[in-house]
Amino acid sequence: MSENKINAKEFFNKILTGMSIGIVVALIPSALLGELAKALNIQAVVEITKMASSLLTIIMGLCIAMQFKMSPIQSGTLAITTMIGSGALKMNGKVLQFAGMGDVINAGITAALAVLVILYIGDKLKAYTMLVVPAFVITFVGIIGLQILPYVSSITKYLGSMVAMFTTLQPVLMGIFIAVTFAILIVSPVSTVGVAMAISLAGIGSGTANLGICAAGFGLAVAGYKVNGFGTSLAHVLGSPKMQLANFVKKPAMILPIVANAAVIGALGGLQKIQGTPMSAGFGISGLIGPINHLNIAGYSAGSLISTIIMFAILPLVLSFVFKYLFVNVLKIVKEEDYLIEFK
Repeated sequence: MSENKINAKEFFNKILTGMSIGIVVALIPSALLGELAKALNIQAVVEITKMASSLLTIIMGLCIAMQFKMSPIQSGTLAITTMIGSGALKMNGKVLQFAGMGDVINAGITAALAVLVILYIGDKLKAYTMLVVPAFVITFVGIIGLQILPYVSSITKYLGSMVAMFTTLQPVLMGIFIAVTFAILIVSPVSTVGVAMAISLAGIGSGTANLGICAAGFGLAVAGYKVNGFGTSLAHVLGSPKMQLANFVKKPAMILPIVANAAVIGALGGLQKIQGTPMSAGFGISGLIGPINHLNIAGYSAGSLISTIIMFAILPLVLSFVFKYLFVNVLKIVKEEDYLIEFK
């Protein structure tokens, strides 16, 4: 890899872009096929998609390495270090186990530190690069990542406490606050599933959390349709809106149409008593997890089916066009280019 200088803005853009692409690669298989495979009892597909999700942070590290055009040695080193820093691997006696996907925020911080060290070393070590870079970066930066992990993970616990406070409000206000919170969290490095599980979010709280993620998925798909094309736009809905992570950090105003969408649909969700479970909260319409779990609670009557389709798909889609027009064409606060996903 060349030792060309890189400014701070470009550095963080590359980190965020790599994180976003890694999230897409690792989570799309589960989002598209996971729930369908469960319904059809295709256990092999269920297990493979879970494996892909568990490898999120190592793929994230690899995608970040590609952004910096790193060599194979550097890329492998960064990928391993990123996964170690995420806390996704745990030693249980002599057995190495996966502990979910790990902390994405800490994975990103660890990756950034590792990139800085790798860039500093560069080609200075000549023939010793193969020996020193993996050994030093993986152990030294990996240890730092594990040391800061408990402090970074506390962010999720704090957000969980905030969401728990919202559940004490009356249904409409609760729906608004929870839907908006989860619509923002789904495009941040924070795990929506982690927040929901931390407080065992259930009932209307879980349902409106999923509606907020639906608002984000449909809203981002519609907002960036002209610049991203059909396939990438559809991935926001069927996969994860978290692929907009880099754009959200660079241009926070792009979330405003999504927040407005989530507030409306969250209020209506509170009125309609849209529900879910701690296990379903945080997924939205991805894999049909949100709507299926609501129907499991509400029942599969004709009325419930129609209400579910309206709340989880039709309404967030229609509102997406309304708020896109308002914020792009009328208020001119955001532009369609703000939602461009660059896969390079």
